[in-house]
Amino acid sequence: MTRGSTLPAHRLPHLTGRLPIPAQARTSQAPLPSPSLEAFNTAGAEETLSALLGCLHSLCWARRVADHRPYPTLDALLAASDEAAYDLMPEDLTEALAGEPLPALPKDAYEAAHMALGAAHAAYTARFGYTFVICLDGVPPAETLDHVLEGIRSRLTNDPEDERVVAAEELRRLARQRLAGFLRGTAP
Repeated sequence: MTRGSTLPAHRLPHLTGRLPIPAQARTSQAPLPSPSLEAFNTAGAEETLSALLGCLHSLCWARRVADHRPYPTLDALLAASDEAAYDLMPEDLTEALAGEPLPALPKDAYEAAHMALGAAHAAYTARFGYTFVICLDGVPPAETLDHVLEGIRSRLTNDPEDERVVAAEELRRLARQRLAGFLRGTAP
């Protein structure tokens, strides 16, 4: 299938309220905590808040995650991160969205791609008043540009309230991805 000069707009399914946290699979043997998790659990409050704010720029979220330490496993920490993200109040969500950068394009993206992303982002910001956020976890690098542009274009058709729910879900996914990467030592 060839694409024209613009991608068709795709309406995301209507999302209402909070999304449930998926049940964690139970294993017969509890996983051992990693040394990185141990360091996270024992770090000072200021150091922990700083690290968490690098994952999601919400002081409320960071404090809530930090205050529930120690975590026995990475899965427990990620579940707490999800729960704290689901419970963000509108002002906390606004704070988190204000701290988000634009999605990064691959280093070899051509100039027209940067122009297309800039134009799409300007339209998104004008419509919704905040930076477009999207979690690219699992998207192959060669598909990043198409995924980001398609995401912006399709989400531009959203009602502002629906888009805020979608943006909150993307922030939750980003925080989860960044936190796991930070503890594994692979944070960007």
